[in-house]
Amino acid sequence: MAILISDVGITLAHFASHRLSSLWRLHAVHHSVKRLYGFNGLMKHPLHQLIETVAGTTPLLFVGVPQNVLMLLVVAVVLQLLLQHSNVAYFTGPLRRVLAINAVHRFHHLNTAEEGDVNFGLFTTLTDRLLGTAYFDSERTIGTKDLGIASTPNYPADYWQQLMQPFRRDKT
Repeated sequence: MAILISDVGITLAHFASHRLSSLWRLHAVHHSVKRLYGFNGLMKHPLHQLIETVAGTTPLLFVGVPQNVLMLLVVAVVLQLLLQHSNVAYFTGPLRRVLAINAVHRFHHLNTAEEGDVNFGLFTTLTDRLLGTAYFDSERTIGTKDLGIASTPNYPADYWQQLMQPFRRDKT
């Protein structure tokens, strides 16, 4: 149950990060990658990670979730971020349209806002279905030319430069 509750908070924060320019500037670090592999899931601006953590855990703290459940949730989030951004093929059968697996989340990393503003969920697609942002296309192949930030093709590749990018005048 903790995973489902936190998924709603994290998904809504993620969705807002694509709608509000102040949050997008922090979140753009995550979208700047030009290929998908597991560790991309962990490549985030620390301030954006804090925002998603607060959004995902605050409801749980209000209902008094035990500390050991929160610790297991942290492990689950890290594992899911690695799996969701991996280039490993795994199959979930009939749950493939309910779970936010890598084959579903890849569409979120398409480099144009018109195509990439879909599939915000971390664990499930349930909140995406409510937001009208769930998208599935089992026939489409996504390559490296489809990834990154089309509006900012020269986004810094150096992580330290990426950490400073949200605070520069030429904000993304």
